This record gives sequence, C-alpha cells and structure tokens, in this order.
Amino acid sequence: MAVLSIEKLNKTFKGGLFEKDRHVLRDVTFSLPEGQTSGFVGSNGAGKTTTIKCLFDFIRPDSGQINFFGAPLTSESKTRIGYLPERPYLYEFLTGMEFLRLHWNLCYGSAMKDFHERAHEALKKVDLFEARDRRLRTYSKGMLQRIGIAQAILTRPDLLILDEPMSGLDPDGRAMVKDILREEQKRGVSLFFSSHLLQDMEELCTHLVVINRGQILYDGVLSSFMAEFQSLEKAFSVLKGKEEGRV
Repeated sequence: MAVLSIEKLNKTFKGGLFEKDRHVLRDVTFSLPEGQTSGFVGSNGAGKTTTIKCLFDFIRPDSGQINFFGAPLTSESKTRIGYLPERPYLYEFLTGMEFLRLHWNLCYGSAMKDFHERAHEALKKVDLFEARDRRLRTYSKGMLQRIGIAQAILTRPDLLILDEPMSGLDPDGRAMVKDILREEQKRGVSLFFSSHLLQDMEELCTHLVVINRGQILYDGVLSSFMAEFQSLEKAFSVLKGKEEGRV
C-alpha cells in the first residue's frame, strides 16, 4: 500500500502588477511505498517545498488529489504523520520539554497520558535529554534541528516527512541526523525527505522521486536508477537536460 499518493497536483502563484504568474507545480504525480525511505530530490526552487506544503494544506493546490494511507488527510491520519518543515518556527522562550509538550497537546490534547515516556524517548534519540530543561534560545543550530526532529518523531509516526532536514548543518550534525533517520528505518517507519544534496539520497534511500521545474522526472526504485546512470549526480544532470530539451 502507498502511504502517500499524489495525482496531478498543480499550483500557480499569481504574479504582481508587472509580474507573470508562476506555474510552480505541473501535474505532479508520485506515490511512496510503505516501509521504505523515499528521497525527494531537486534543485533549489524545483518545487519540493511547495509540494510538501500542499500535502498538509498549508498551501492550497489549484487541482490534484492527495491521499495518506489510501484516503484524504483527516485529524486521525495526522496523528500517524511526523513532519519537520524546512524552516521550523521554534519558540525560543520554551524549554526543550515545553516545546515537545506544545506539539503533543496540538496532536493529542489531553487524550494521551504517556507524554513523558515518549518525550524522554525522543530526546534520547536526538541526544538532547540532558538539555531538556534549557530554553531553546540557548541551543545551537544543530541542537535546534534535532529538537525539531524530536517533535516529528514524538508520536512514533508511521510516516515521517522531513523538508531539507540536513540543510545548513556541519558534518557532525549531518552525521547525527542520518543516524537518527537510520534508527527510524529500523523501526519500520516510512520516511520521505527532501534534499538537493544527492549524497544523502544515495546513503539513505531505497526509493527516489526527482522533480525539476515543477515536473516529476522520475518516480521509482533507486537501485534501478543507479544501475542505469551509475551516480545520482550524473542521472540528475541527464534528466534535467532531457526535460529542458538539451539532450
């Protein structure tokens, strides 16, 4: 079963008085297999973040169908999804634990009673347990990225969607985030993360979705893709060339 399926998603942003409309997504269609790690790769401005924002209705698409676990998004299915935006807004006056409590209450309210167990588990996974009572304003950039991941995995989601989770991190921070994602893979979580860094895809993914200028160029098994092109860097260059009429 596909944990996420998107069919013919279109989005146009209206231009200003002297600007043309921007057709950002053009019949975007792809699906994510259950239990696998899917990479969403494309150049900056290719449409990755716009697509992800459309998934949660942060941006209203012009047309298209989006299904999670075989049906449109509902309040119940939202509890099965963890999400980290590209630029998360973190309330710097909160402590790490308070930040996680805020997200827990938004997801469950007071219906679930095991917050502390889940919070401690998430904080230990991202190596922030000792910093749990520090205010976020005292966290480094890498720590802020990890507390964002902690809130995404807090509810033990079945599907984890991360938008550029390693953007701007130093090598140590990138390595730690990759280790966290590998732990989630072992738990059987379906992972979907975007990046413009092809090395991340090669290291972590089994499935690949390639987007360029708002159009899907490839949706399928990563190993088949690699067998044809040997490297993602070469493949992405060839696919872009074909789509833009250079090859």
